[in-house]
Amino acid sequence: MTTTKTKEFDCVEMMDRGALRIYETLKGKTREEKLVYWRQRHTEAIEELKQAVGEETNRPKIGGNPVG
Repeated sequence: MTTTKTKEFDCVEMMDRGALRIYETLKGKTREEKLVYWRQRHTEAIEELKQAVGEETNRPKIGGNPVG
């Protein structure tokens, strides 16, 4: 008997969609416009990371000693 498992999440498909979204956003842009886009995305990513780290450090610790 052969069973087929249905994927709930497909990483390759997610990466392809993200790459296509970026391609469509940057299509027809000059080199300078592309650099502006990537600098802005970098700044946004850093802010998101800071928020995520801040949320982690403000979360109450549950259980024993933290690892690390």
